This record gives sequence, C-alpha cells and structure tokens, in this order.
Amino acid sequence: MEKSAKKVVLAYSGGLDTSIIVPWLKENYGCEVIACVVDVGQVDDFEKVKKKAIASGASKVYVIDAKPEFVKDYIYPMLKAGSLYEGKYYLGTSIARPIIAQKQVEIALKEGADAVCHGATGKGNDQVRFELTFKALAPQLKIIAPWREWDIKSRSQAIDYAKAHGIPVIATKKKPYSEDDNLWHISHEGGILEDPANEPTDDILSRMNTPEKAPDRAEYVRIDFVKGIPVSVNGKKLSPVEIIKKLNTLGGKHAIGFVDMVENRLVGIKSRGLYETPGGTILFTAHRELEEITMDRDTFHYKEQVAIKYGELIYNGMWFAPLREAISAFIDKTQETVTGSVKLKLYKGGIRVASKTSPYSMYSEAMATFEEEEVYNQKDAEGFINLFGLQLKIFNQVRNRTTEKKG
Repeated sequence: MEKSAKKVVLAYSGGLDTSIIVPWLKENYGCEVIACVVDVGQVDDFEKVKKKAIASGASKVYVIDAKPEFVKDYIYPMLKAGSLYEGKYYLGTSIARPIIAQKQVEIALKEGADAVCHGATGKGNDQVRFELTFKALAPQLKIIAPWREWDIKSRSQAIDYAKAHGIPVIATKKKPYSEDDNLWHISHEGGILEDPANEPTDDILSRMNTPEKAPDRAEYVRIDFVKGIPVSVNGKKLSPVEIIKKLNTLGGKHAIGFVDMVENRLVGIKSRGLYETPGGTILFTAHRELEEITMDRDTFHYKEQVAIKYGELIYNGMWFAPLREAISAFIDKTQETVTGSVKLKLYKGGIRVASKTSPYSMYSEAMATFEEEEVYNQKDAEGFINLFGLQLKIFNQVRNRTTEKKG
C-alpha cells in the first residue's frame, strides 16, 4: 500500500501508542500531523498533553471537551437500554470510541485533512470501533492504522522507540499495563493480567477501594429518574456529568464496580481485562430496579433480549448503524414510565436495594398480598392453567398414542 497523505488528524491521548505515532507518521508519510484530544472525562493534564504533542512533532492540537455530549448522547442511551457485554462489562471503552472518532472526523473536515489515524492495535476491538465510525461519517477519508503497518510488535518495543525519539512515557517494562480512562470507567489490561491464573494486585486499582479498605459502615444513596434518565442524587439536582462524578466517588469509596473478566473480542481472541465502573454500576442497578415496577411483563422481558443485541452493537463499533438507532427508538418508548426514585445501600462492594417508588408503579400490594383480599379470585387460576397448558396436554396425548402404536 502506498504511504501517501498530506494532512493527517490523529486521535491523540498522550499515551505510549499515540505519542510515538506522531514522529512515525512524519517519518513514513511525510505528512502534517494534527493531534485531536477528546476529553471524555479521563484524568489528565491537557496542557501537558498538548505540549507533548507539539514537542513530538504535531503542527496543531485540538482539545475538545466532549463530556456533556458523551453522557447525554452516548452513556444515557446505553443506560436506558441496560446493556452489558457478556453479562459483565459496562462497555466503558466501547461507548467512548464513537464520540472520539466523531470529533476526529469533524476536525479532519474542518482542516481539510485527507486522512485520519488511530493508535489501536491489530489485535483489539478499538480498531474496528474507530474505523467503522470513520466509514459511517466520512468514507472519503484515508484511514491509517500504524499497528498494522510498522515493525513494532510489542509494548516493550514501543517503549524503546519512544526513548530513541526522546518521548517521555508513563508505561514501563516493569508495569506495562494498558489503561483506558474516561468518565464512565477505567480499564486495565496487560502485564500479570494476561494470565487468568494470576490474581490482580490491589495496586492496579485507581478509582475504587478494595472491600477490605472500604468503610465499615454502610451508606445510602437515592437516585431520581425521569423517563429513564437520572436527574438528582440524594435530592439534589445535578448535571449529567456531575451525577456520574458524584456516584464515581461514592461507589469507589465503597468498593463498588469491580469486574474481572475474560471476554470474547470481536476479532476472535479471548482477552482478560479489569474494569472499574463505580458510578455506572450504581446507575445500572438503580435503573433496572425502577424498571421492575414501572414496566409491564412482556415489554420488560423483550427489552432484556434487545439489551443483549444493543450491547453487542456497541461493543462491535456499530454505534452509527441503522439497527442501533432503531433499537434506541424502541428503548426510548419503553422509558416513558420509568420515572421515580430508588434508594440503594452500599457496603463493601455490594449493593442492596432499600426502596423504590414511582407514580407509574404497576406493583399492587392488594394484588400481591398473601392476606385476605377481594380483588383477585384464586379460583380463576384453574381455568387459566387449563387453557395455558392445553397445548402440552394435546402434545403428550398424541405422543403417547404414537408410542403405543410403535410398541
């Protein structure tokens, strides 16, 4: 493939991979490199990141605060869907990639660039997420993926390349963890985690306590929702970004949100990752509890099936796919009555539901009670069971007759 590009917009984080990509692009493509830093809530000194990008050879650096949009247009739709990947992963990295790539495309079009570039490896999912977004929003742009082109084959070699080009990096050969941080979560991969037989050490965690270090006293938190969207915490109305920040602090304090899993990557590889999602875990728990009392049985059950597909679409980088958008429309319809309050009890890594109330609650104490009541005639159940089980009765009668004839 001919290596030609005049102006490239790079998704830049200031980490090991993207730091060495700047000089590599200039050496191998002879192009101008514009760094695009998208703030989705990662803990970073963006002034230092900006200076590092310029020092590495970038001609210009954009720093975009996308946190409000990230929560409103990406995280909250995922929350309303109640989607996890493989029943455990809160999709923290997956949900952030589309908005980062979207902003990158916007800068590329603004700057008249002819190419976009990302630092995802050829073994992972992020390459797919970036590139599917590029293709959906600006298919005319050339896509450059250095990890699929260069001779660097490992993180250790990448560290050596950085040192040779005078680029300071945080990662070391002794602690070579690959981490992705944003408002929703932080992930950890690599190092001792590559062997599932190894128990993760406490020093890996950066957003939450271990249960042993969490307070010995439980704490309650109340979250209010309107149409599936959280609007306040403990009676105080907060912005979407403030809500997640507050719950991250509270959940981290009580060791909430730790996930250690071996997941099935889209490319076919199993990989182990540690995820810290304190605020997200609290929100997902509260949201589902509210749905239990505000949603009818058939919609609730069908939505559970849809949530699995929705999560797979997010994981696989298909955020801008028509199916994802169509499912979102269905999800929004289901959330029309998901309004109310949920009170949770947090204690040493566990969440217990204390109470849930809603003006749309379908729960009826009069119907559910074991005490004497007059609204439910238990004798009606006999006819219902007879009709509901009629197909089973007929099927087995036919099967028995057929078996008798064969005998």
